[in-house]
Amino acid sequence: MDTAAVAAAADKPLIRRATPADADGTAETWLRSYDAALPTVRRAHTDDEVRDYFRHVVIPERETWVAEAGGEIVGMMVLHEEWLDQLYLAPGWRGRGLGDRLMTLAKERSPSGLDLWTFQINTPAHRFYERHGFTEAERTDGTTNEEREPDVRYIWRP
Repeated sequence: MDTAAVAAAADKPLIRRATPADADGTAETWLRSYDAALPTVRRAHTDDEVRDYFRHVVIPERETWVAEAGGEIVGMMVLHEEWLDQLYLAPGWRGRGLGDRLMTLAKERSPSGLDLWTFQINTPAHRFYERHGFTEAERTDGTTNEEREPDVRYIWRP
């Protein structure tokens, strides 16, 4: 493959189902993304606890998808029943269309609709979800989530 083809492939990550071998890379993407997007939100778990959770729960028990570019996981999405549990991109991949591709896949996988939670402070996520047809359904003061951070539930129905 020539240099231009390699560069083009790196700009359009491959989206595929996660395998057990992807657990650490997926967790690292989540950790980097969370810290970059939500610097004021306390994380309820240590880095090692997050890695264990991805290794023992997320990858084996949830419908987990990864976006891979240049051998590195640069995006991840987790679906569970009618919920979009997680959608995180490596910081350098925001605003490049990868989130749109993952959202299209989420809607294809859950054609009857999706629900999700995001923090109230995460206004870029609100804009992203609203642009994809999600509407706000509920706000909470955060007392029921692990981070104790006010959140908002969004729904999408076709």
